Amino acid sequence: MRSFILVVASALSIVSGAAQAQTKACNIVVAKQAWTKCSACHANAAGANNAVGPNLAGIVGRVAGTVPGYRYSPAMKKSGVRWTRDKFDAFIAAPQKFMPGNRMPFGGLKDPAQRAALACWLAK
Repeated sequence: MRSFILVVASALSIVSGAAQAQTKACNIVVAKQAWTKCSACHANAAGANNAVGPNLAGIVGRVAGTVPGYRYSPAMKKSGVRWTRDKFDAFIAAPQKFMPGNRMPFGGLKDPAQRAALACWLAK
């Protein structure tokens, strides 16, 4: 019985740690700090107009290069990428490395915590 309790306690500790890591990744304060670097060129509201860059509302799950009314680079349109949080993270870390030939003139968001929080926030 005692070993069963230890196993359950260990499992709960692991689940709790994973939940805490997820909460940190979804830190809205960190996400909004990171968003200030994006908001100069992008909107993030359903129905908002595209700006210098496309509206990022609903990006997670969407196929790259498909926001109506935005003129994408051929590289983005032909990529076939379906945005997940992980793919968005890789792209925003180094846009030209992830997708050579895209038109986004951004050197990348280097802080992994900011990228994770931003991807989480955009996924909601």
